[in-house]
Amino acid sequence: MNSWEALSEIRRRVGEEEGVLRSPAALRVALCHPASYAVAMSSLGFQAIYREIHLHPGAAAERAFLPDRPAEYRNNRLPVFTYEGERPLSDYAVVAFSIAWELEITGLFEMLDLCGIPLICRERGARHPLIVAGGPLTCSNPAILAPFVDLIVLGEGEETIHELLDAAASMGREEMLEHLAGRPGFHVPEVSSGFGPPGRVDDARLPASSQILTPNTVLRSMFLVEPERGCSRTCRYCVMRCGAGGGMRVVPADRVWAKIPEAARRVGLVGAAVTDHPDIRPLIRRIVDSGREVGVSSLRADRLDPELVGLLVRGGYRTLTTASDGASQRMRDLAGRNIDELHLLRAAELARGAGIERLRLYMMIGFPGETDDDIGELIRLCGELARVLPLSLSVSPFVAKKHTPLDGAPFENVRVLDRRLTAIRAGLKGKADLRPGSTRWAWVEYMLSQGTETAGLAALDAWRGGGGIGAWRKAFAARGCMPRET
Repeated sequence: MNSWEALSEIRRRVGEEEGVLRSPAALRVALCHPASYAVAMSSLGFQAIYREIHLHPGAAAERAFLPDRPAEYRNNRLPVFTYEGERPLSDYAVVAFSIAWELEITGLFEMLDLCGIPLICRERGARHPLIVAGGPLTCSNPAILAPFVDLIVLGEGEETIHELLDAAASMGREEMLEHLAGRPGFHVPEVSSGFGPPGRVDDARLPASSQILTPNTVLRSMFLVEPERGCSRTCRYCVMRCGAGGGMRVVPADRVWAKIPEAARRVGLVGAAVTDHPDIRPLIRRIVDSGREVGVSSLRADRLDPELVGLLVRGGYRTLTTASDGASQRMRDLAGRNIDELHLLRAAELARGAGIERLRLYMMIGFPGETDDDIGELIRLCGELARVLPLSLSVSPFVAKKHTPLDGAPFENVRVLDRRLTAIRAGLKGKADLRPGSTRWAWVEYMLSQGTETAGLAALDAWRGGGGIGAWRKAFAARGCMPRET
């Protein structure tokens, strides 16, 4: 691959997008997502910040993503180019990353390194871009980012991004960092004494919605809009739980509807507890009555009824996706899930009655105190569900997150998790399609989610060491980050 081929691929994608923003503004921000284009452009938060930057007088955002084939870029000494400006990240005064979860930290390393930008913030000087990090990770454990970025925007960024842009346009680098270090919603690793509370946008600015539609994403050509922010539930493992950010903030259905452009043929309602919205049924009915397809994230089994499931089928649903999370009722109660097997069985029956072809169930194993008996209950329940409707079961290891009631819970021994996945596979053989998550990568995620700046430096060591599981184990051990397993 050469630069012409790389830019041709970018131009092809941009040519298939609707809603790209361009501006001759003096302050140009390289807005980066350390994931592939297909994943990044399915991120509502990323698109919302893209629009907010363009709404700021005198500022413009130009997007950049982790290349699909980073090794080809490295072998051919290609930088990461922005999509609007077709320039390398090193040409920008401000390079801002939206980071969703812990394992995306290596994408940050890759993108900066491909552009010749030093990875450690102390090794950068005035000629280098200001490196900013924001996104969902800042609500759980931003500490692992601290060695690598000059500034962290904590929490919801629709308002703090404007304060950042004001400072960037009017102040020198050091003056700006000193100023923002004392402002709510910002953390300057070289200046701030600790992490303050995350930023919270005024409810009047909600809902967030898509800016760009493209067929080249995970959610193909789907317009995303947020009917609520936060969550009404109290799941003990979730950073979005009620109480962590003030509970669920409901956006009036009329305001949500007004955001949907006439040309959008597929609409995704996105949030942590969409089906808890008091007007979710009238809103979905309005969408499907207009002839559009609909997608709903976070379908809660206890909120499903014939009316809602019927509306989903009218909106194009062929697979119904919900979550149980705990392997047994005992584990679900420990997790605070407030879902029981009667809810799940009824969801399967409702789906079958409405003509839905498959049930997809998300489950977590490895909660504290889990035993083989809990796994046996999972196998039994899934067998019953599979007799109602073909079942796909996605099983992921539990990873404790900061700022949740289960913060600090140990990670289950990988060998135990592997043995339990083997038991689930054997127990459901021929009954359900099992899709297990990697136990070893979940362990890496755990080490980062519970780690300090030292864990972030270990991530850099692991990336430099090739990025395999062995490199991660070696890096954590060398940095003194001892694994915490049961």
